[in-house]
Amino acid sequence: MKYRLALIGLGNVGLGFAQTLSERGAELAEQFGLELEIVAVSDLIRGSVYNPDGIEPQALIDAVAQTGNLDSVPAAERGWDALETIASSNADVVMELTYTDLKTGEPAFSHIHAALESGKHVVTTNKGPVALRFPDLTAIAREKNVEIGVEGTVMSGTPTLRLGMEYVAAAGVQRIEGILNGTTNYILTQMEAGADYETALADAQEKGYAEADPTGDVEGHDPAGKVVILGNLMMGLPLTMADVDCTGITGLSADDIVAAKAAGERWKLIGKLEVVDGVPHASVKPERIPLTHPLAAIGGATNAITYSTDLLGQVTLVGPGAGRMETGFALIVDLLAIHRKHGS
Repeated sequence: MKYRLALIGLGNVGLGFAQTLSERGAELAEQFGLELEIVAVSDLIRGSVYNPDGIEPQALIDAVAQTGNLDSVPAAERGWDALETIASSNADVVMELTYTDLKTGEPAFSHIHAALESGKHVVTTNKGPVALRFPDLTAIAREKNVEIGVEGTVMSGTPTLRLGMEYVAAAGVQRIEGILNGTTNYILTQMEAGADYETALADAQEKGYAEADPTGDVEGHDPAGKVVILGNLMMGLPLTMADVDCTGITGLSADDIVAAKAAGERWKLIGKLEVVDGVPHASVKPERIPLTHPLAAIGGATNAITYSTDLLGQVTLVGPGAGRMETGFALIVDLLAIHRKHGS
Protein backbone atom coordinates (compact mmCIF):
# COMPACT_ATOMS: atom_id res chain seq x y z
CA MET A 1 0.00 0.00 0.00
CA LYS A 2 1.27 3.47 -0.87
CA TYR A 3 1.47 6.25 1.71
CA ARG A 4 2.02 9.83 0.54
CA LEU A 5 4.15 11.82 2.98
CA ALA A 6 4.42 15.53 3.82
CA LEU A 7 7.60 16.46 5.70
CA ILE A 8 7.23 19.50 7.94
CA GLY A 9 10.85 20.36 8.61
CA LEU A 10 13.89 19.16 6.70
CA GLY A 11 16.72 19.22 9.19
CA ASN A 12 18.99 16.35 10.14
CA VAL A 13 16.13 14.01 10.99
CA GLY A 14 14.24 14.72 7.77
CA LEU A 15 17.37 14.24 5.70
CA GLY A 16 18.15 11.02 7.58
CA PHE A 17 14.68 9.77 6.78
CA ALA A 18 15.08 10.77 3.11
CA GLN A 19 18.38 8.89 2.96
CA THR A 20 16.84 5.78 4.52
CA LEU A 21 13.97 5.97 2.04
CA SER A 22 16.36 6.41 -0.87
CA GLU A 23 18.47 3.44 0.19
CA ARG A 24 15.82 1.11 1.63
CA GLY A 25 12.51 2.17 0.09
CA ALA A 26 12.35 -0.69 -2.40
CA GLU A 27 13.21 -3.20 0.32
CA LEU A 28 10.48 -1.86 2.62
CA ALA A 29 7.95 -2.18 -0.19
CA GLU A 30 9.02 -5.73 -1.02
CA GLN A 31 9.33 -7.01 2.54
CA PHE A 32 6.40 -5.27 4.23
CA GLY A 33 4.21 -3.97 1.40
CA LEU A 34 4.98 -0.46 2.67
CA GLU A 35 5.37 1.92 -0.26
CA LEU A 36 6.43 5.41 0.87
CA GLU A 37 6.36 8.47 -1.37
CA ILE A 38 7.29 12.01 -0.35
CA VAL A 39 4.92 14.50 -1.99
CA ALA A 40 5.60 17.67 0.01
CA VAL A 41 8.26 19.37 2.10
CA SER A 42 7.91 22.60 4.05
CA ASP A 43 10.92 24.03 5.84
CA LEU A 44 11.28 27.57 7.17
CA ILE A 45 14.86 27.92 5.95
CA ARG A 46 15.18 25.58 2.97
CA GLY A 47 11.86 26.33 1.32
CA SER A 48 8.71 24.50 0.39
CA VAL A 49 7.86 22.19 -2.51
CA TYR A 50 4.83 20.13 -3.44
CA ASN A 51 4.46 17.58 -6.20
CA PRO A 52 1.34 15.38 -6.01
CA ASP A 53 3.09 12.77 -8.18
CA GLY A 54 6.02 12.40 -5.78
CA ILE A 55 9.45 13.85 -5.03
CA GLU A 56 12.56 11.71 -5.22
CA PRO A 57 14.19 11.61 -1.77
CA GLN A 58 17.64 11.75 -3.33
CA ALA A 59 16.67 15.00 -5.06
CA LEU A 60 16.01 16.54 -1.65
CA ILE A 61 19.34 15.33 -0.29
CA ASP A 62 21.27 16.57 -3.33
CA ALA A 63 19.56 19.97 -3.35
CA VAL A 64 20.36 20.62 0.31
CA ALA A 65 23.95 19.43 -0.11
CA GLN A 66 24.53 21.62 -3.14
CA THR A 67 22.65 24.83 -2.35
CA GLY A 68 21.15 24.53 1.12
CA ASN A 69 17.64 25.03 -0.29
CA LEU A 70 15.00 23.26 -2.38
CA ASP A 71 14.92 25.67 -5.34
CA SER A 72 16.25 23.06 -7.75
CA VAL A 73 13.71 20.36 -6.78
CA PRO A 74 10.97 19.96 -9.43
CA ALA A 75 7.61 20.98 -7.96
CA ALA A 76 4.05 21.82 -8.97
CA GLU A 77 3.76 24.31 -6.08
CA ARG A 78 6.28 26.31 -4.07
CA GLY A 79 6.19 28.58 -1.07
CA TRP A 80 3.47 26.92 0.99
CA ASP A 81 3.91 27.30 4.72
CA ALA A 82 3.49 24.33 7.03
CA LEU A 83 -0.24 24.69 7.61
CA GLU A 84 -0.97 25.19 3.90
CA THR A 85 1.12 22.13 3.11
CA ILE A 86 -0.86 20.08 5.63
CA ALA A 87 -4.22 21.37 4.39
CA SER A 88 -3.66 21.39 0.62
CA SER A 89 -1.28 18.53 -0.14
CA ASN A 90 -2.53 15.04 -0.98
CA ALA A 91 -0.44 13.54 1.83
CA ASP A 92 -1.81 10.65 3.87
CA VAL A 93 0.79 11.09 6.61
CA VAL A 94 2.26 14.29 8.02
CA MET A 95 5.76 13.95 9.46
CA GLU A 96 6.32 16.71 12.02
CA LEU A 97 10.09 17.24 12.27
CA THR A 98 10.49 20.85 13.37
CA TYR A 99 12.48 22.10 16.35
CA THR A 100 11.43 21.18 19.89
CA ASP A 101 10.01 23.72 22.32
CA LEU A 102 9.35 22.20 25.73
CA LYS A 103 7.71 25.38 27.05
CA THR A 104 4.88 25.83 24.53
CA GLY A 105 5.09 22.85 22.18
CA GLU A 106 4.77 25.22 19.25
CA PRO A 107 4.77 25.36 16.30
CA ALA A 108 4.70 21.57 16.29
CA PHE A 109 1.48 21.27 18.30
CA SER A 110 -0.44 23.39 15.79
CA HIS A 111 0.97 21.35 12.90
CA ILE A 112 0.01 18.04 14.47
CA HIS A 113 -3.40 19.31 15.55
CA ALA A 114 -4.17 20.51 12.02
CA ALA A 115 -2.99 17.23 10.47
CA LEU A 116 -5.10 15.07 12.78
CA GLU A 117 -8.18 17.27 12.35
CA SER A 118 -7.84 16.89 8.57
CA GLY A 119 -7.83 13.09 8.90
CA LYS A 120 -4.13 12.57 8.27
CA HIS A 121 -1.89 10.24 10.24
CA VAL A 122 1.05 11.86 12.05
CA VAL A 123 4.50 10.66 12.96
CA THR A 124 6.81 12.94 14.90
CA THR A 125 10.15 13.07 16.67
CA ASN A 126 9.18 16.31 18.40
CA LYS A 127 9.08 15.98 22.19
CA GLY A 128 7.29 19.30 22.81
CA PRO A 129 3.68 18.46 21.89
CA VAL A 130 4.01 14.90 23.23
CA ALA A 131 5.33 16.00 26.63
CA LEU A 132 2.92 18.91 26.99
CA ARG A 133 -0.40 17.99 25.32
CA PHE A 134 -0.38 14.38 24.21
CA PRO A 135 -3.84 13.49 25.67
CA ASP A 136 -5.40 16.30 23.59
CA LEU A 137 -3.80 14.96 20.43
CA THR A 138 -4.68 11.32 21.04
CA ALA A 139 -8.31 12.29 21.63
CA ILE A 140 -8.44 13.88 18.17
CA ALA A 141 -6.66 10.90 16.63
CA ARG A 142 -9.27 8.52 18.08
CA GLU A 143 -12.12 10.70 16.87
CA LYS A 144 -10.71 10.85 13.33
CA ASN A 145 -9.58 7.19 13.29
CA VAL A 146 -5.98 8.09 12.53
CA GLU A 147 -2.69 7.34 14.26
CA ILE A 148 -0.03 9.46 15.94
CA GLY A 149 3.39 7.81 16.12
CA VAL A 150 5.94 9.17 18.61
CA GLU A 151 8.64 6.48 18.83
CA GLY A 152 11.45 8.90 17.97
CA THR A 153 10.74 11.21 20.92
CA VAL A 154 12.59 8.94 23.39
CA MET A 155 15.93 7.27 22.65
CA SER A 156 15.80 8.03 18.94
CA GLY A 157 15.56 4.86 16.84
CA THR A 158 15.85 2.46 19.78
CA PRO A 159 12.30 1.08 20.10
CA THR A 160 11.82 2.20 23.70
CA LEU A 161 8.17 3.18 23.65
CA ARG A 162 6.76 0.57 21.32
CA LEU A 163 8.63 -2.29 22.99
CA GLY A 164 7.67 -0.94 26.38
CA MET A 165 3.97 -0.40 25.67
CA GLU A 166 3.38 -3.53 23.61
CA TYR A 167 5.41 -6.03 25.62
CA VAL A 168 7.08 -4.87 28.84
CA ALA A 169 3.99 -3.09 30.21
CA ALA A 170 2.22 -6.43 30.51
CA ALA A 171 4.86 -7.51 33.05
CA GLY A 172 3.74 -4.76 35.44
CA VAL A 173 6.12 -1.80 35.28
CA GLN A 174 6.79 -0.39 38.75
CA ARG A 175 9.75 1.86 38.02
CA ILE A 176 11.51 3.31 35.00
CA GLU A 177 15.00 4.75 35.10
CA GLY A 178 17.37 5.55 32.31
CA ILE A 179 20.14 7.52 30.68
CA LEU A 180 17.93 9.51 28.35
CA ASN A 181 20.32 12.17 27.05
CA GLY A 182 23.37 11.30 24.98
CA THR A 183 24.99 14.72 25.31
CA THR A 184 25.27 14.65 29.08
CA ASN A 185 26.31 11.01 29.12
CA TYR A 186 29.13 11.79 26.69
CA ILE A 187 30.26 14.74 28.83
CA LEU A 188 30.28 12.65 32.01
CA THR A 189 32.20 9.87 30.24
CA GLN A 190 34.84 12.37 29.11
CA MET A 191 35.07 13.89 32.60
CA GLU A 192 35.66 10.46 34.11
CA ALA A 193 38.50 10.04 31.61
CA GLY A 194 40.11 13.24 32.95
CA ALA A 195 38.60 16.14 31.00
CA ASP A 196 37.13 19.14 32.81
CA TYR A 197 33.51 20.12 32.16
CA GLU A 198 34.26 22.93 29.70
CA THR A 199 36.60 20.77 27.62
CA ALA A 200 34.14 17.87 27.58
CA LEU A 201 31.31 20.16 26.52
CA ALA A 202 33.38 21.71 23.72
CA ASP A 203 34.28 18.22 22.53
CA ALA A 204 30.60 17.22 22.53
CA GLN A 205 29.73 20.32 20.52
CA GLU A 206 32.50 19.64 18.02
CA LYS A 207 31.23 16.09 17.48
CA GLY A 208 27.65 17.31 17.01
CA TYR A 209 26.32 15.74 20.23
CA ALA A 210 25.63 19.15 21.82
CA GLU A 211 24.02 22.25 20.38
CA ALA A 212 25.68 25.66 20.38
CA ASP A 213 23.32 26.41 23.27
CA PRO A 214 23.43 23.17 25.30
CA THR A 215 21.12 24.39 28.09
CA GLY A 216 18.27 21.98 27.32
CA ASP A 217 20.65 19.04 27.65
CA VAL A 218 23.01 19.99 30.47
CA GLU A 219 20.26 21.46 32.68
CA GLY A 220 18.18 18.30 32.27
CA HIS A 221 15.17 19.73 30.41
CA ASP A 222 15.47 17.33 27.47
CA PRO A 223 15.48 14.15 29.58
CA ALA A 224 12.73 15.64 31.77
CA GLY A 225 10.51 15.86 28.69
CA LYS A 226 11.25 12.21 27.98
CA VAL A 227 10.36 11.23 31.55
CA VAL A 228 6.98 12.94 31.09
CA ILE A 229 6.43 11.05 27.83
CA LEU A 230 7.35 7.73 29.46
CA GLY A 231 5.03 8.44 32.37
CA ASN A 232 2.11 9.30 30.11
CA LEU A 233 2.55 6.44 27.66
CA MET A 234 4.01 3.64 29.76
CA MET A 235 2.36 4.15 33.13
CA GLY A 236 -0.75 6.19 32.32
CA LEU A 237 0.32 9.02 34.62
CA PRO A 238 -0.90 12.58 33.90
CA LEU A 239 2.55 14.08 34.37
CA THR A 240 3.63 17.55 33.26
CA MET A 241 7.06 19.12 33.03
CA ALA A 242 6.38 20.86 36.35
CA ASP A 243 6.03 17.44 38.02
CA VAL A 244 9.65 16.48 37.26
CA ASP A 245 12.24 17.36 39.91
CA CYS A 246 15.00 18.43 37.53
CA THR A 247 18.71 19.02 38.14
CA GLY A 248 21.36 19.03 35.41
CA ILE A 249 25.07 18.22 35.44
CA THR A 250 26.52 21.73 35.49
CA GLY A 251 27.11 21.56 39.24
CA LEU A 252 29.35 18.50 39.06
CA SER A 253 33.07 19.13 39.52
CA ALA A 254 36.15 17.11 38.66
CA ASP A 255 36.47 16.34 42.40
CA ASP A 256 32.98 14.83 42.39
CA ILE A 257 33.94 12.55 39.50
CA VAL A 258 37.17 11.46 41.22
CA ALA A 259 35.41 10.75 44.52
CA ALA A 260 32.83 8.54 42.85
CA LYS A 261 35.50 6.67 40.93
CA ALA A 262 37.45 6.01 44.13
CA ALA A 263 34.33 4.57 45.73
CA GLY A 264 33.68 2.19 42.82
CA GLU A 265 30.81 4.33 41.55
CA ARG A 266 30.05 6.43 38.51
CA TRP A 267 28.03 9.61 37.94
CA LYS A 268 25.13 9.37 35.51
CA LEU A 269 22.29 11.76 34.76
CA ILE A 270 19.33 9.51 35.56
CA GLY A 271 15.73 10.08 34.56
CA LYS A 272 13.54 8.19 36.99
CA LEU A 273 9.85 7.51 37.41
CA GLU A 274 8.12 5.41 40.04
CA VAL A 275 4.89 5.26 42.01
CA VAL A 276 5.23 5.03 45.79
CA ASP A 277 2.06 4.50 47.87
CA GLY A 278 0.01 5.63 44.91
CA VAL A 279 1.98 8.85 44.45
CA PRO A 280 4.09 9.32 41.29
CA HIS A 281 7.65 10.55 41.71
CA ALA A 282 9.50 11.83 38.64
CA SER A 283 13.01 13.21 38.54
CA VAL A 284 16.08 13.92 36.47
CA LYS A 285 19.21 14.16 38.62
CA PRO A 286 22.92 13.29 38.60
CA GLU A 287 23.35 10.14 40.64
CA ARG A 288 26.29 8.12 41.86
CA ILE A 289 25.53 4.54 40.95
CA PRO A 290 27.60 1.41 41.67
CA LEU A 291 29.50 -0.15 38.79
CA THR A 292 27.25 -3.21 39.16
CA HIS A 293 24.18 -1.14 38.21
CA PRO A 294 22.78 -2.00 34.73
CA LEU A 295 23.24 1.63 33.61
CA ALA A 296 26.79 2.10 34.90
CA ALA A 297 28.52 0.60 31.87
CA ILE A 298 26.68 2.83 29.36
CA GLY A 299 29.30 5.26 28.05
CA GLY A 300 29.58 7.94 25.41
CA ALA A 301 26.47 9.20 23.65
CA THR A 302 24.62 5.90 24.08
CA ASN A 303 21.28 5.82 25.91
CA ALA A 304 19.74 3.08 28.02
CA ILE A 305 16.56 2.45 29.96
CA THR A 306 15.73 -0.05 32.70
CA TYR A 307 12.16 -1.16 33.30
CA SER A 308 11.65 -2.70 36.75
CA THR A 309 8.71 -5.09 36.51
CA ASP A 310 6.72 -7.51 38.63
CA LEU A 311 7.06 -10.52 36.36
CA LEU A 312 10.41 -10.08 34.61
CA GLY A 313 12.46 -8.17 37.14
CA GLN A 314 14.72 -5.65 35.46
CA VAL A 315 14.65 -5.31 31.68
CA THR A 316 17.33 -3.04 30.22
CA LEU A 317 17.33 -1.71 26.67
CA VAL A 318 20.47 -0.10 25.24
CA GLY A 319 20.82 1.78 21.98
CA PRO A 320 21.50 5.07 20.24
CA GLY A 321 19.74 8.07 21.71
CA ALA A 322 20.43 10.51 18.89
CA GLY A 323 21.64 10.70 15.33
CA ARG A 324 20.35 11.60 11.90
CA MET A 325 19.90 8.07 10.58
CA GLU A 326 18.89 6.59 13.93
CA THR A 327 16.06 9.06 14.51
CA GLY A 328 15.03 8.78 10.88
CA PHE A 329 14.64 5.05 11.45
CA ALA A 330 12.16 5.72 14.28
CA LEU A 331 9.87 7.29 11.69
CA ILE A 332 10.00 4.07 9.67
CA VAL A 333 8.99 2.11 12.79
CA ASP A 334 5.93 4.33 13.26
CA LEU A 335 5.01 4.15 9.58
CA LEU A 336 5.17 0.36 9.71
CA ALA A 337 2.84 0.39 12.71
CA ILE A 338 0.35 2.57 10.81
CA HIS A 339 0.56 0.22 7.83
CA ARG A 340 -0.06 -2.88 9.97
CA LYS A 341 -3.17 -1.30 11.47
CA HIS A 342 -4.63 0.56 8.47
CA GLY A 343 -3.05 -1.04 5.41
CA SER A 344 -5.12 -3.24 3.16
